[in-house]
Amino acid sequence: MNIVLSGVKPTGIPTLGNYLGALKNFVKLQNEMTDYEFFIFIADLHAITIPQDPKELRANIRNLAALYLACGLNKERLTLFIQSEVSAHIEMGNVMQSLSYMGELERMTQFKDKMIKNPNGVTAALFTYPALMAADILLYDAKFVPVGDDQKQHLELTRDLANRFNNRFGDTFQVPEILLTKVGARIKDLQDPSKKMSKSDDSQSKGCIYLLDPLNVIKKKIKSAVTDSEAIVRYDVENKPGISNLMTIYSAITNLSFSEIEKKYEGKGYGDFKGDLAEIVAEEIGKVQEKYNQIINSKELDEILNQGRERATQIATRKIHKIYHKLGIGRF
Repeated sequence: MNIVLSGVKPTGIPTLGNYLGALKNFVKLQNEMTDYEFFIFIADLHAITIPQDPKELRANIRNLAALYLACGLNKERLTLFIQSEVSAHIEMGNVMQSLSYMGELERMTQFKDKMIKNPNGVTAALFTYPALMAADILLYDAKFVPVGDDQKQHLELTRDLANRFNNRFGDTFQVPEILLTKVGARIKDLQDPSKKMSKSDDSQSKGCIYLLDPLNVIKKKIKSAVTDSEAIVRYDVENKPGISNLMTIYSAITNLSFSEIEKKYEGKGYGDFKGDLAEIVAEEIGKVQEKYNQIINSKELDEILNQGRERATQIATRKIHKIYHKLGIGRF
C-alpha cells in the first residue's frame, strides 16, 4: 500500500494563498499519482497547542473537511479523517516523545520562533509538537509527505526517529520521503506584500482573502490591493511587490505566464487589471463555495469522515499494537 499523507490544522478558514499554494496543487498531485492512496487528516490535536475557542475550533474542523472536498479531491482514493477521532495518534505520540531528545526538539526553528514571539512562555505541547507530527506520519507508513519549507525540519526529525526505532527494534517503519512537487503560488498579503497571506490574520483583514468570504468582498479586496505609482503591469518583485503579487494570483488561476499578462495589459492601467483579476478570482472561488455549500451540512460529509475514521483506526491500531509488542509493553 502506497500512501501520500498530509495534515492541516483547523486554526482558521483557508485563504486564497492556501488554495493556490497547496489545495489546488494537492488535487493535481492526486490526479497525477494514480497508484497512491491519499490520507488527509484535520490536525485538531495540533491546533490546541495554542489556545482556541471551542466553538470556533469545532466549526473550523468541519469547514476545513468540506473545503478540501470542495476543491476537487477524488473521494474514491481519499481517506479523510479527524486526528482526535483516532486515539492511536496520541499513543504513538507518546512513543515518539520517548525516542526524541530534548536537544532535537529545542533546535526546531518553529519552536524557537514562537518562544521569541511569546516571551511569557509556550505550552509543553508546542515543544513536543514534532513528536506528534512524526507519530501522525509513521502510524500509516506514509511513503511521501508533501510539506512546505516551514515543515521540512520536522519531517527530517520524523525520518531520524523512524531510523532510530528501526535500528533499535528491527525494521518497523517506512522512512518517509519529502515529496518534491512543483512549488505552488506563494501569495502575499494584499495590503503588505512583504508578508505572506495568512489564515491566522484577523478575519476582517483587507489584505487576506478567505475562501468563504462573500464574492463582493473578495472583489473589493482585490481592487483595493496595494500597488505602486508607476501604473504599469510589470512583474518585478523587488521594485513592484504589490502588482507582482497580483500577477502571481492571475497567473496561478489562468495559467498565463507573466510575460503574457504584461503583453495583455500593455498600455492599460492598474484599474483594468484589478477589475479583471477581481472577476477571475471571484469566479474561481465561487466554484469552490458552490461545492462547499452542497457539502457542509450534508450527510455525505459525515459519511466520508466516518469512513475515514474507520479506515484510519484500523490501520493505526494494528500499527500501534505492533509497536507496543516490539517495545515490550502490555501483556501480549
